[in-house]
Amino acid sequence: MADKEATVFILDLGASMAKANSGRRESDLDWCMRFVWDKITDIVSANRKTLCVGVLGLRTDETSNTLQDDDGYENISVLQDLGQMTMPGLRSLQASIAPSKTWSGDAISAIVVAVDMIDTFTKKLKYIRRVYLITDGQADMDADDVSDIAKKMNDSNIQLTVLGVDFDDAEYGFKEEDKSPTKARSLHVGQLKRSNHGMFATMAEAIDDLQTPRAKVVKPYKTYDGLLTLGDPESPTAMSIGVERYFKTHLARPQGASTVVVKSETQSTQTLDEDAMEGVDFSAVKQARTYKVNDPDAPGGKRDVEYESLAKGYEYGRTAVHISESEHNITKIETLKSFSIVGFIPYDKYEPFLNMGEACVTYARKNDAKSEIALSSLIWALHELGSYAVARIVPKDGKEPLLVLLAPGVEAKFECLYDIPLPFAEDVRGYQFPPLDKVITVSGQVLTKHRLLPSEELSKAMDDYVDAMDLSGGASEDNQEAEEYAPIDETYNPSIHRINHAIKQRAVHPEEPVAETPAELLKFSAPPEYLIEKVRGQIDVLIDAAEVKKVPPKAKGRRHREAVKPISGLDVDALLGEERKGRVSPVNPVPDFKRALAVAEEVGEIEEAAKQMGAIVRSLVTDSFGDSKYAQAMECIGTMRDELTNLEEPDVYNSFVRDLKKGLLSGALGGDRRDFWFKVRWSRQGLIDQEQSEVSKVTHEEAEEK
Repeated sequence: MADKEATVFILDLGASMAKANSGRRESDLDWCMRFVWDKITDIVSANRKTLCVGVLGLRTDETSNTLQDDDGYENISVLQDLGQMTMPGLRSLQASIAPSKTWSGDAISAIVVAVDMIDTFTKKLKYIRRVYLITDGQADMDADDVSDIAKKMNDSNIQLTVLGVDFDDAEYGFKEEDKSPTKARSLHVGQLKRSNHGMFATMAEAIDDLQTPRAKVVKPYKTYDGLLTLGDPESPTAMSIGVERYFKTHLARPQGASTVVVKSETQSTQTLDEDAMEGVDFSAVKQARTYKVNDPDAPGGKRDVEYESLAKGYEYGRTAVHISESEHNITKIETLKSFSIVGFIPYDKYEPFLNMGEACVTYARKNDAKSEIALSSLIWALHELGSYAVARIVPKDGKEPLLVLLAPGVEAKFECLYDIPLPFAEDVRGYQFPPLDKVITVSGQVLTKHRLLPSEELSKAMDDYVDAMDLSGGASEDNQEAEEYAPIDETYNPSIHRINHAIKQRAVHPEEPVAETPAELLKFSAPPEYLIEKVRGQIDVLIDAAEVKKVPPKAKGRRHREAVKPISGLDVDALLGEERKGRVSPVNPVPDFKRALAVAEEVGEIEEAAKQMGAIVRSLVTDSFGDSKYAQAMECIGTMRDELTNLEEPDVYNSFVRDLKKGLLSGALGGDRRDFWFKVRWSRQGLIDQEQSEVSKVTHEEAEEK
């Protein structure tokens, strides 16, 4: 595929294009420009100088083209010379796209001008050459030299695409009745062009096709070029095959945003450096980073350091371990470029979850018959034995080694090895889970029937439900021939294509809101109704077999709540011979407080537990030598706040906080304890306001003031 492209768009700007036909609300010109802007914005976003665009106006009020001195080239104007399209050029082009007041202009002559533009620009260089003619068929067409023009286009390898407004197209299923004689002749000439060179279609089909995202085709590049070996390469009995390895799949990501700044009115273009972004409204932002260290002798207590004076430190526990640059090579593995097979594994012994990355493909080296025969033998041996090969690859000297799984690819006139990275032993984590089909007791007894195990009825219901959700061969909507619900080549990443769609739409129409998501991207966002109906019966059977019941909504408050009881209904404390614990002791206040709230049945019991915890907090603050017991007191306060907020009893906590503040500020708790109150405020353990609990009577402003 050639890297260079030259495309010329011929836009019919005649007076007839200002009308809206076929029930459309927008004019024919605006409707056709949807297709043109989509093609041009794709080229702009690629940002390649080798993708060149030219725009030619047909049936314009003025005449401006290289052949205007000859007869028959009137009312044809070059709106954009053939060259790289940029955002400023796109803005300038938009201003020149408007319907004219004339009906005169020959479409065949416009094609001749477009061909001349391409030949002059591309000369004899290798280019993909395209011409798009966008018209409503009302322009004149002098068909006398059509065959000569078609021959010239064939010789220049120019692809012509004629897209007409409401043109007849039997394949698409559209036919316009009561056509004007001029349009009927245009259709006839268009069919002649189709038979000679190029393509002829109705614009409706082209615009509908815009809804389907176009996957970006990335040019393949080599990741390895060398020998694939089996055994010691130095030994004469070792296998050595010359191969080339390319990427097969690449992870696609949504386009990222760049940080820009709005240009000020006083900023002149001369002050913008060469990194300034192309456009009218924005400039690129340069980022700078400075490094500082603590220095008591420096102003402000910090001193700037140069980047060159920094050293790498590796975290070891809470200590930074320094390794100098001269010794840093000990952390790198000294490797040499190689690609060697280390073993083989049967198909059924490989677990797919071991795949670790993107796939690559390996071919025999070009123009090397010996390597082609050797690699073909290896591929067919793996294929016939049902095995994979495991290989170690180092793409370049000094690169980290990779383990890859080599799978044979055998098709008609096509043989290769597909590979995908594998984890090393250190990358695999093994976890053990209890079996799902049996219960093993403490004594070692195996139980196949247990309340935690599914019954046969439940297992069958789940099997039927899973089988019914199979999309690979589900019935079609008309219940005729079974078809796959979501073919892989018709499913697209919504995030990638939606962002691209929004960027292109905003580039052309910066003042308009972003259009709705194309229907093609939402095609599989929800299952169709006929598939839901297919599994509805299995869902009901599964619900009955699993005894699924609706969970009652959580109570708003717990003022008049019952104590939490075990599902069995047994009193565990009574069985263990223990009395209910509702006391909060200074020895273990946090668990005691939580336990007291858990068994509380009345609001009075909650208040009593909070009172006991409050007394312990005051005791800790009073007995604290300096701030030695502040941390324990803060832990108790935090527990009180969280538990009483969950119980929707903020008034109990707020009363405690107000009383604590008075004692701290008055000196009643062992002298001046203002520093502890600052800790309470700093850790956000003050009053519970209405934003944190709906039943609180304290507003956010009151909580901030106190």
